[in-house]
Amino acid sequence: MIYAFDTYYYEDYANTVCIAFEDWTSENESDIFVEKTDITSDYESGAFYKRELPCILNLLRKIRLQQGDLIIVDGYVTLDNDGKIGLGGYLHEALDGKYSIIGIAKNKFASTDSQRRAVLRGESKSPLFLTARGEDVDDLLPKVVQMHGSYRMPTLLKKLDQLSRA
Repeated sequence: MIYAFDTYYYEDYANTVCIAFEDWTSENESDIFVEKTDITSDYESGAFYKRELPCILNLLRKIRLQQGDLIIVDGYVTLDNDGKIGLGGYLHEALDGKYSIIGIAKNKFASTDSQRRAVLRGESKSPLFLTARGEDVDDLLPKVVQMHGSYRMPTLLKKLDQLSRA
């Protein structure tokens, strides 16, 4: 199973949504999980994970992960060649490295990361940015390209974004 997470922030709470789907080409989700979490910390530049990681971990309590499951986050897993990690890297550590974490980001991060891949989908000239722990990014790249939908954002990730804002 693949579990994709996204969080949207309101004034006093965060709405975290997870869409579960069977495989990379799935058009429809198998399940949807939602969790509202009180915001306990302000946004801290360069430490986004401190705000979002607790939200994802809170929602993960509702999900029974199995060996081989994959987790997608809206953001980065790795940030540079010096070992700096993003939200997905912290999630990977919080889960003791038991599950592969895939980051699919919409915006480019400035530093050089030899493990980051730009993914062009459909007719879009704007790439998505792919990073991972526990999986080879070069093996993941064609899978992200093949995700359902003919636009830059795969169908289920677009739906995930919309549900997190609802």
